[in-house]
Amino acid sequence: VQLVESGGGLVQAGGSLRLSCAASGSIFSINVMGWYRQAPGKERELVASITRGGSTNYADSVKGRFTISRENAKNTVYLQMNSLKPEDTAVYYCNLGQLVASWDYYWGQGTQVTVSS
Repeated sequence: VQLVESGGGLVQAGGSLRLSCAASGSIFSINVMGWYRQAPGKERELVASITRGGSTNYADSVKGRFTISRENAKNTVYLQMNSLKPEDTAVYYCNLGQLVASWDYYWGQGTQVTVSS
């Protein structure tokens, strides 16, 4: 399984960015896709996740500002980020978890998001 992310960059506070992540390889039907982020000196944290059926979960810090969505036919997940804040600055990682015999997890290479004040 490979995950390829795109859409990071530099934006001013209050601006928007849209991240995309396309998964390829052996993708099974029971899966969850999500976005995590890691800021310098901090642990990696969940930003948002979405099941194949469309159930979503968000970190409290991004609720109301970020929206996760997916296109199952393309095995692609998106993260629309609005009203960005400097504290959103981090490397954002795409994650795929899928149930085969057990849960297997895969990570993208990460994409930098920098929000200037």
